[in-house]
Amino acid sequence: MLTFTSYTVEDVKDPFGILSGKRYEFMINLDIPEEDELYEENGVSVRAVVKAEAGEAVLVTYDLLETTTGRLLEFDLEDEEEAELAQFCKEHLPE
Repeated sequence: MLTFTSYTVEDVKDPFGILSGKRYEFMINLDIPEEDELYEENGVSVRAVVKAEAGEAVLVTYDLLETTTGRLLEFDLEDEEEAELAQFCKEHLPE
């Protein structure tokens, strides 16, 4: 189970108007226990892009990052963790 500690969300601009719906970029800090394989001493964050259209929100992509350096981590979330991330983003979309 993922523990979300803080987040920011920004509207991703589409200057050419070629994408349908709206895109949002989430930066989410996670609390990862030391015994978890995702644990990093400098913290772990997720950069997630969500597409919102016609009342639906879909997780488009995400990256796991070391929080202090921004270094890309070579891990993927498990299916249930990815579903938790998608649900968190859906619940925290800007109005």
